[in-house]
Amino acid sequence: MDHGYLENVAQENGLVNVSPYVKLAVGLGAILLSLVSPNWITPLFLTLTLGGAILLLARIDPGLYARLLLAPLSFAVFSVTAVILVTGGGEVFWAWQPVPGVALSVTSRSVLQGMLVFSRMLGGMSALFFIALTTPLTELFMVMRQCRFPTTLLNLAMMVYRSIFILADQVDQVMSAQRMRLGYSSPREAVQSFGMLCGAAFIASWEAGEDLLRAMDARCYAGRFAMLSESQPVEAGPLAAATAYLLVGSGLLLATLPGALSWGGV
Repeated sequence: MDHGYLENVAQENGLVNVSPYVKLAVGLGAILLSLVSPNWITPLFLTLTLGGAILLLARIDPGLYARLLLAPLSFAVFSVTAVILVTGGGEVFWAWQPVPGVALSVTSRSVLQGMLVFSRMLGGMSALFFIALTTPLTELFMVMRQCRFPTTLLNLAMMVYRSIFILADQVDQVMSAQRMRLGYSSPREAVQSFGMLCGAAFIASWEAGEDLLRAMDARCYAGRFAMLSESQPVEAGPLAAATAYLLVGSGLLLATLPGALSWGGV
C-alpha cells in the first residue's frame, strides 16, 4: 500500500513544472467564481474545464480521479437532497407531512436552489482536486512561507503532514502482519486485532513524536524549519493561459447575470 500515492501523483503529473502560484491562482479563482455565481452555468463550466485539465493536461488516471470524486459526491447528493426537501417557495411538485409540524416538499424554487448548491459543490471540488493533484504539498508550504504565513501554524502543518505518513506506514505494517496470522478470519478475531492495531498505532505515533523532538533539538531548532526556497518560475505562457481562463470564467459569470432568476438564482 503506497500511502504517499497522492503526493507521488502531484510530484509526477504533467503540470509539475508549472509554477505553484499559477496553479493556486487558477484553483482559488475557480473556487471564488463558483461561490459568487448566482446560477449553475459558471460552476458547471468550471467543473468540466478543470476536470479536463486534470485528465488531459496533468494526465491523471481517470480511475483515480473518479474514486476521489466518489466520497464528496455522495455527501453532495445527500446535502442537496436535504436542501430540496426543506426549501419552500414556488410551484409545489410533491409534499409530505410525516408528523405534525414537519413538512417535506419539492418545489420549483427548491429544485433550482438544489441545482445551484450542487453545481457550486462540483465547481469547488474540481478546483480543490486541481490544486491537490497538480501541486505537491511541499510547494504549498513554500508558498505559504513566502506569503508570510504564521510560522507557528506553518511548522505545525509540516509536523502533522510528516506524522500522517509515519502513522499510516505503521498501521499498514501492523495490519499486514495481522492478516498473515489470520487476525481477521472471524468477527471476534477482527475486533481483537483492530484493538491491538489502534494500540500499536498510538504507541508508534508517540514514539515518532519523541524521535522528532530529539531530532529537532539535535539540529538546534529555534522555531523555524529549514525549507527550500526555490520554486518553478512564473512563465509567460502558463500565466497567460491561467489569466485567459479566469477571464473567460468571469465573462461567463457576468453574461449569465441577467438570467439569474430564470436559471436558478436566489
